[in-house]
Order: sequence, then structure tokens, then C-alpha cells
Amino acid sequence: MAARDTKRMFADELEAMMARMPLSKVRVADLCARCSVERRVFYYHFKDKYDLVAWIFFHDAYETDVISVESAAEGLKKMKQDILFYKRAYEDNSQNPLWAYMHAYFVERYTKLAKEMLGTEVLDPQIGFSIRHYCFGSVAMTQEWVLQDNITPAETVVEMMFRSMPENLREIFFDE
Repeated sequence: MAARDTKRMFADELEAMMARMPLSKVRVADLCARCSVERRVFYYHFKDKYDLVAWIFFHDAYETDVISVESAAEGLKKMKQDILFYKRAYEDNSQNPLWAYMHAYFVERYTKLAKEMLGTEVLDPQIGFSIRHYCFGSVAMTQEWVLQDNITPAETVVEMMFRSMPENLREIFFDE
């Protein structure tokens, strides 16, 4: 079985388990038993169950264009389609919470994009701060949307996030 297929197998089974229990109750041993593999196979691919949760998020977010309302809204819609998984993942505040993985992921994406758009290898410290600040807010608002808001359309949430982006970032990403 190819590595990607093995990872997808674990991801599918974790999502099925989290439909019935919170992440804190999921044990790697039980996950492996349900997949009919030894634990070493799991640990070959992932550090722990939190790493698997992060892989699921990264897999879902990989195609997202972070400066496109339509693309980012599609990413949020994917989260809504798998709402129970994401609710349970966000509710878990143990050693490696989903929001921390998401923050690091989006900081990396926006930093890389800003460097490309500015034609530089090193960003001004204020731009780096603005990226981290914006990503903290956007990740927190995404978490709030998943956990508490079943009404606001994904497009509206993304538009509000983009309008809340610091001016120095809007100038880079949207040529304002």
C-alpha cells in the first residue's frame, strides 16, 4: 500500500471514530486495530494522533488559494461538510491543538506568498508581525465559526477576514 493510501486509511478511520467520541478518547492502539495494522505502521507515518489530525487539515487545505475569497470559502465549506470531525478537533485543547497547526500552516503560506510577491528572501519585521497577527485572528474566527456559528455563509466569513487584514498585507496581496 502506498504511503498516501495508508495515511488516508488512518484519516478515514480517525474521522469515523471521532463521529462517536472526542479526540481525547481516541487511542492509537484502537485506531490501528480498526485498520488491521500494527502500531509501528501508524508511527512510521505520524508522530501521534494530533499529527494525523494536522495531516487531515493540511490535506483539506492544500488546494486553497489563501488570497481568493472563492477558494478560501470552498476550504471553509469543506470544513462544514466534515463538521463533526472539525468540531471535535477544535474542542480538543491538549498537547497539540488543531489551531496551533493551522496558525503555523497559514503563517508559512502567507510568508512564502509575501516573499514571492515582494521579490525578497527576508520580510520586514512589521510584515512578519502582521502576518502572524492576521493568522491568529483568522484561525480563531474559523474556530469560532466551526464551533458556534451555523448561520453565516463561508463566503461572508472569508470576506470579513479579508476586510480585517492589516493594511500593509492588503497592499501586498491585493494591490490596494
